[in-house]
Amino acid sequence: MAHNINYNEQTGKHSFFSVKEKAWHNLGQIIEDYPTSAGAIMHAGLDYQVEKRPLFTYDNENHNGETKTDIVIPKIEVPDFFATVRTDTEQILGVVGNDYNVVQNVDAFSFFDSIVGGRNEILYETAGALGKAGERIFITAKLPDYIRVGKDDLIENYLFLTTSHDGFGSITAAFTPVRICCNNTLNAALRGAKNSIKIRHTINAHNKLRQAHELLGISSQLTRELEEVFNHWSKIRITDSAVKRLVQLAMAPSREVLQNLKHGKDDELSSTFNNIVSSVMEYSFTNQTQQEATTKGTLYGCYNAITGYFQNVRNYRDEESKLKSIMFGTGLQRSQTALNICGEFANHGNLALN
Repeated sequence: MAHNINYNEQTGKHSFFSVKEKAWHNLGQIIEDYPTSAGAIMHAGLDYQVEKRPLFTYDNENHNGETKTDIVIPKIEVPDFFATVRTDTEQILGVVGNDYNVVQNVDAFSFFDSIVGGRNEILYETAGALGKAGERIFITAKLPDYIRVGKDDLIENYLFLTTSHDGFGSITAAFTPVRICCNNTLNAALRGAKNSIKIRHTINAHNKLRQAHELLGISSQLTRELEEVFNHWSKIRITDSAVKRLVQLAMAPSREVLQNLKHGKDDELSSTFNNIVSSVMEYSFTNQTQQEATTKGTLYGCYNAITGYFQNVRNYRDEESKLKSIMFGTGLQRSQTALNICGEFANHGNLALN
């Protein structure tokens, strides 16, 4: 699996840091103590500026076919489009429009500082840049509170932020609980509450970042709610056949598959879909983290198996693809579907097909 971590040829280092534990193919800087935001930027190789510069093309007409190398061909500025350029390496990161506003890496980190009032309650654990030129950056920061399921099953709470300098995507910050024993990200939004915020790269981006302390309130609410929900689910027993049905419903990629499940047309399910279901089932029944009192034969264990499939089983093209799936893509969508279905099962004791 490719890692896609930016490699800075000037410094001879990969743009990534982690506290204590090696990750991302053992690349980057491993440090022993949690750094300040300024230290995190330095260790991750993100201490560079990004500029928005004009784009030009050339006027090749009306030169009577002359091909002499000393001919000066007029430059034409491309209207309404700009290149984003990394000033330390002069690499082009992307092409953007008039309304695009650069948010410097230091401002992305200051978001975390602002939501906790500058106190030492937030711990920068990883950060880095992805892409050939470092187009996209990400940060994970650990919060002080835990979600405790049962006696010893602990879930750490993180804030995750990613932004890009290539014109694709918004600044996104999310609350992401991670089950310690299996490094399983349990992204979840309950009762209509969102677990993330998105900010477009416009002139108001900096002001909105300053207001993003709302996310800390979101995380506090979700921590309390998820602890209550997961503890309840850890006491609900579920049969193997119900596990399979729940997995099928959660992993269904389309309405057509759901209709086949509803009408019992299992013979019309694709081999690809059946193989995915089998992989989730195998993880659910055999993985060591699924053999604990809170997970073995429980509804919570079933939910953890579905989210764990995307974190620990599924193959991805590279680490960035995995990150996108779990945080924003298919992994997140399936995990949220699983959460909703598990909630229905907990409330009604059955698996209704919609």
